[in-house]
Amino acid sequence: MDEKEIERLLDKFDRSSLKNFELAQDDFKLKFSKRDDEHVVVEDSAAAGSVNADSSGHGQSVETKAAPQSEPAVDQNAAEIKAPLVGVVYFAPSPDKPAFKKQGDHVEKGDVVCVIEAMKMINEVKSDVTGTISNILVEDGSMVEYDQPIFQVTKG
Repeated sequence: MDEKEIERLLDKFDRSSLKNFELAQDDFKLKFSKRDDEHVVVEDSAAAGSVNADSSGHGQSVETKAAPQSEPAVDQNAAEIKAPLVGVVYFAPSPDKPAFKKQGDHVEKGDVVCVIEAMKMINEVKSDVTGTISNILVEDGSMVEYDQPIFQVTKG
């Protein structure tokens, strides 16, 4: 992977809602992680260190890793619908169709709430809970990672 490809990935990662991204190819590993102070930490195991880049894309070499992020408080009556795979999330079956579910909509267990495109395939994401969608946690068309929460659902 050359520097241009890494810069392109870093730019897309910076514009996405992802907090962490990891890529491994043979003996090459690349990790991106966002911290709360909006800096992006890039770790490249093939290189001799990391790059700490601000949101403008300018960086400097550093030897540190991102600090682990604390989990937000979870309401006992709320559940999350999480991404079952890595890909691009879409809230409607196509651009000219209405969204599967919107904030405030009732959702039954087994209802399709969105789709994730991965490797040119569209995968339906079904709710594993019954309740009301109280919050949408990602943007339509954004990249999601495995097990990343997409919706918060108030049970009931």
